[in-house]
Amino acid sequence: MVDLGVSIGALRLRSPIVTGSGCYGSGEEYAPFLDLASLGGVVLKSVTREPRLGNEPQRVVTTPAGMLNAIGLQNPGIDWYVDHEVPKFAARPCAVIGSVAGFSVDDYAYVVERLAHRPEIDAIELNISCPNVGSEGETFACDPKLTARVTAAARAATGKPLIVKLSPNVTDIAAIAREAQDAGADALAVINTVRGMAIDVERWTPRLGNTTGGLSGPAIRPIAVLAVYEVAKAVGIPIIGQGGIETVSDALEFFLAGATAISIGTANFTDPRVPQRVLDGLRAYLHRRGMSSMMQIIGKANVGFANVYECAGDEG
Repeated sequence: MVDLGVSIGALRLRSPIVTGSGCYGSGEEYAPFLDLASLGGVVLKSVTREPRLGNEPQRVVTTPAGMLNAIGLQNPGIDWYVDHEVPKFAARPCAVIGSVAGFSVDDYAYVVERLAHRPEIDAIELNISCPNVGSEGETFACDPKLTARVTAAARAATGKPLIVKLSPNVTDIAAIAREAQDAGADALAVINTVRGMAIDVERWTPRLGNTTGGLSGPAIRPIAVLAVYEVAKAVGIPIIGQGGIETVSDALEFFLAGATAISIGTANFTDPRVPQRVLDGLRAYLHRRGMSSMMQIIGKANVGFANVYECAGDEG
């Protein structure tokens, strides 16, 4: 038998696959296409303290091997969200991971406390790295000290597993990762989208209403794998690897680089069965190699990773 379960802090996932924030709704939308119970968890769309209408259109642009998006954190605000949306999540047969965004330390702490207080929410993802909301607020993910401040505030607001999502748009992602770990993060999501833009060559204007947006999809996978590789050598907490995963081979690169779990996002827009196919492929891969646990492959291509991970303890 092959055990695909992994642990993210105190949160035990029956499979190492979660779905990316903003790419899977709350899971309900995809239930007709696969059994949600086969997933480790669903990461919800980010919510903020106040309602947001989001950016002006156009918000999504296709690119070679990916897409640019500049949604602008459109959401109804935490008050409406808790009253009207969160109660529905009790029926999900997998972990439900809330995602929190904000523009000040106080915003993050307030929303984390409100969301994490609900029993339907199993863990919190701290979205400190969204690149598509212009210059509002502080860019927490691009400064080690700001990362530490907002992580510490979120940690004080909840005892539930806390996952900090890191940005690739930095010089030294490992330094940011260490600050998040030291401030109380239980895990790290590596990476968020890469900043980019597209220009309409006939109109001579940016194609996105926000000018810039976040690039996702297979085009960023090598960037994401490198980020996981570097962060896994720098910290002793689990990593959720994400960025352009479409196949089991893609997923394996992240695990071998040091990820404990993976998140599939953009691929869901073109094929909602990708998570199930990757899961089946992982099971077959481990069986073919005579392995019984995901823990037997995590970090195996990353020199210097194993000792760091052992320091954090193996909850798998």
